[in-house]
Amino acid sequence: MDPCPFVRLSVCNLALKVPVASKPAHSVVHPSSSPCYCKIKLKNFPLQTAVVPCILSESQFPDGQVQSHAASFHLNKCDLEKLVAKSVFGGGKLYLKISIYTGRRGSTCGVNSGRLLGKVDVPLDLAGTESRSVLFHNGWIVIGKEAKNSSAQFHLSVKAEPDPRFVFQFDGEPECSPQVFQIQGTIRQPVFTCKFSFRTTGDRNQRSRSLPLEHSGSRNWLSSFGSERERPGKERKGWSITVHDLSGSPVAAASMVTPFVASPGSDRVSRSNPGSWLILRPGDGTWKPWGRLEAWRERGSADSLGYRFELIPDSAAARIVLAESTLSCSKGGKFVIDLGTSVSTNGRLTPGNSTSPACSPRGSGDFGYGLWPYCMYRGFVMSASVEGEGGGSSKCSKPTVEVSVQHVNCTEDAAAYVALSAAIDLSIDACRLFSQKLRKELCPSQDLLS
Repeated sequence: MDPCPFVRLSVCNLALKVPVASKPAHSVVHPSSSPCYCKIKLKNFPLQTAVVPCILSESQFPDGQVQSHAASFHLNKCDLEKLVAKSVFGGGKLYLKISIYTGRRGSTCGVNSGRLLGKVDVPLDLAGTESRSVLFHNGWIVIGKEAKNSSAQFHLSVKAEPDPRFVFQFDGEPECSPQVFQIQGTIRQPVFTCKFSFRTTGDRNQRSRSLPLEHSGSRNWLSSFGSERERPGKERKGWSITVHDLSGSPVAAASMVTPFVASPGSDRVSRSNPGSWLILRPGDGTWKPWGRLEAWRERGSADSLGYRFELIPDSAAARIVLAESTLSCSKGGKFVIDLGTSVSTNGRLTPGNSTSPACSPRGSGDFGYGLWPYCMYRGFVMSASVEGEGGGSSKCSKPTVEVSVQHVNCTEDAAAYVALSAAIDLSIDACRLFSQKLRKELCPSQDLLS
């Protein structure tokens, strides 16, 4: 099947050029003491914020300056049709609206702490952008008062480019061993089946009949990457889910390798002692680790799920963090790997956004830009919807997974992302407070009988 059309609208290369005054004045921003940021708004999409670096008025940006990704809006076919129809038939143009502030982000008693410097409206014409790239703006714009020596200039680049994706949807809860469909418009085509199972302590070398590729002579990935920590107290362990293609062959798996254990004196999984999953792919007659997902429950009023996903290279000790963020335990949200634009800093790769660290090796050694084989992971990689706890026992999670076409070269590629999405969805249940009961599908039979 063909992928679904998507468009990525990107805002990049932000900078603020301000006049430098000999004496402090309220009308002038001083780069050395005034942090700046902006709010970026596209109609009907959530507001995004980004830091705006200040540069001296004599600097010629972007020459010699770091160019970075600030914000992205991901538009599916339905979004595009609505936005294009609004601009064509709604009697007005579509604009990307940007407000620039000086001061620190946040609010006190409901009042924004930043001071508005100016606003910028960039006109957009998104017709046809699902098949061609369009640069809407790249350069400087005068903002604020245009009085002599008091006006500031704001630099930005705004572009839209095709970003086709494969879309998959589970036909039920991952723990209920559902089918997985590929979605293309109104067409739903089955492509995978999932098998959820439990791995007990005695199954360390032969974990489950759902993992037939592993044999007694293979490396014990459980002991290499996780722990069967036999502890007294509250814990959830031994979950695994295997993804099969339509012929019945296993093409990916997610296995809980570190139990989700309640911290001493509490009923929650803490950040200091997270549970973890291995995402596995078949190779050479056995399973090979592809990635590792850690999850825990954050403290505080937000009560969110914290997670970290990292790639596991074949021949290096260092791991590569691709995503590290949080999502609401009660409402759910989206697990996203979106690397934006990576830049080289002191020989290491750093991301263009703060929520998804890019190819930054963890461990010994320093890997330069372009030398690290996994730096092919750029831009949007994947997203997966995650159902929260809010629905209680009656909620039904059917994760929807979007994967960029550039990151899928074979069936196993797509299956690995499906397995990862199942693991993050199951982590919501694994990180439930231990005072709460789990669904019967997540409890071994001996637990049900006790």
